[in-house]
Amino acid sequence: MSTGEASVTPAAAPDTDAPRTVLFDFDGVLIHGDAFSLFMRHQYQRSLWRKLAAVLALPWMAVVLPFSRTLAVRSLVHVGLMGLNERRYQAVAHAFAASLVRRPRQFCRDGLHALRRHQAAGDRVIVVTGCEHVLVSHILEQLGLAGIDVLASQLQPGLLGMRVKLHNVGRRKPAQLAALGVREWRVAYSDSLADVPMLKPAAEAVLVNGTPRLCKKMEKALGRTVTRVDWF
Repeated sequence: MSTGEASVTPAAAPDTDAPRTVLFDFDGVLIHGDAFSLFMRHQYQRSLWRKLAAVLALPWMAVVLPFSRTLAVRSLVHVGLMGLNERRYQAVAHAFAASLVRRPRQFCRDGLHALRRHQAAGDRVIVVTGCEHVLVSHILEQLGLAGIDVLASQLQPGLLGMRVKLHNVGRRKPAQLAALGVREWRVAYSDSLADVPMLKPAAEAVLVNGTPRLCKKMEKALGRTVTRVDWF
């Protein structure tokens, strides 16, 4: 296991003129916390009827929770998105992104600096995240990082509002990268064991703000050492 400070030197360039590909997770790496959870909390805080609808959905969630936590969480997400079509969701997500970037200490300064260093070095940076695509794209735009490739979770219109189409976690991340035509990457940054499928193919796997216990689990899952950084 190697350790590092806030800055990480990009991996050595391969013998090719093609730009290196560098992957960044978003939640816990570029932002402190979970951006979509913060958005959902905002949706519930500003709407009494959504809170009441969530209460009415509690019996259903209690039934499915022992079998599928994902299904129970999706129920809360769907209630939080009720009444929003694509156009309205775009507007609400954009407004929330604009307010979020003004929050002090919400974003990981060191992570954003590392991303910009990779850009300055000519690397191709791709944000690969479980956060929703529209929301994370608006956040990156507000941070002055427009033009970065984003592979994220997706919503689709439903009868009562926007619904989850694809949750981009675990093995779905390299699958989405492959669909984009990306099958090799030099560096991958993450804070989560769930990203082992994305970290394993990387020449350098970087664990952000990981505890020693998490680092040991990550290295066991990858079968090799990782670079460990503490970012603030």
